[in-house]
Amino acid sequence: MARIRLHVSFPEELVDRPMVYELVKQFDVVPNIRRANVEAHSGWTILELIGDQDRLDASVGYLEALGCTVNRMEGDVLEG
Repeated sequence: MARIRLHVSFPEELVDRPMVYELVKQFDVVPNIRRANVEAHSGWTILELIGDQDRLDASVGYLEALGCTVNRMEGDVLEG
């Protein structure tokens, strides 16, 4: 199993969409929300995903196709 950490920013039209749930159902990945901030006009989350590499890649592509900005992160965001 592979693991990736992502910083995902999303616009107002996606604030109410259950994107993490959709990733779990469609790509069979295990999510871990490390941090998040969601407001009425936009939001972001630091999301860790675990799964097969091809499913992780597909998850990133899915988020980008929805209109999210996805950046891969290195290191442990809780350690600083």
